Amino acid sequence: MFVAIIPAKNEAKNLKKVIMKLPLDSIDLIIPVLNGCTDNSLQVLQQLNCPILAPIVFSESLGIDVPRAVGAIISKKMNAEGSLFVDGDMHGVDTGALKNLIDAVKYRGIDLALTNCYPDYIQTQLSSTAACLIEMRNSLNRHLKLFDKINSATPSHGPHAVSGKLHSLAAPYDFAVPPLLLSKSAGAGLKVEAAAEIPHIMLGSTLRSYEHVNKIAETIIGDCLEALTWKEGKRPPGNRTKDGKEYIGYNGERRLDLLEQFAKGEVEHNYY
Repeated sequence: MFVAIIPAKNEAKNLKKVIMKLPLDSIDLIIPVLNGCTDNSLQVLQQLNCPILAPIVFSESLGIDVPRAVGAIISKKMNAEGSLFVDGDMHGVDTGALKNLIDAVKYRGIDLALTNCYPDYIQTQLSSTAACLIEMRNSLNRHLKLFDKINSATPSHGPHAVSGKLHSLAAPYDFAVPPLLLSKSAGAGLKVEAAAEIPHIMLGSTLRSYEHVNKIAETIIGDCLEALTWKEGKRPPGNRTKDGKEYIGYNGERRLDLLEQFAKGEVEHNYY
């Protein structure tokens, strides 16, 4: 079984487009994780009348990346062969690229198949914030001896696929702080590859405010710092400080308490 996990908050206008881009011949179950939605996202999904669609709904917002971790918990419990992660606003993704990610896990033994969102053939003028973020991603990938394989790719950015083997090794926290998946994979000697290319501008992600973009960058930089300082057996959270600055971003809004409760079967939610 291969599962597609779609984290979404107020993405009613994009959810159908994202689902229609999935390579349905390669997917057995689609789990949209709706969290804190105040729009008609659930109604949009119900109207699709898709037999392999199984939304899970949280009344509270889970924060950035935590919905991925929720989906990962479900996939692991189902002993899925692998999972494809696509954010609910990424309506520009190419079906062929998503199939490449799935096929890398299914047929080529890749444990973490990533998307390169900054391929060399795209000449992009990066802002100072983006350049700083890319450099931090590069530093982590070099530290993990993965840069030659994946360049600046990261599970924080773009669709990616995860094998059942990685699911069995990773904790829910690793999916909530995605660069930790890279550290866990490298530490366990698993296979990591950039199996797809989708330029960032083609993802279709919703345009946000300058403040939001900066906070996202700060979040991922802090996540990379955690991954850089991760050691086997070390209890999270890790260090998020560099040159005297602590990189928090949206990290404080991650509902790790709800994630822990969900993992234990204690948190209230709805399946459909």
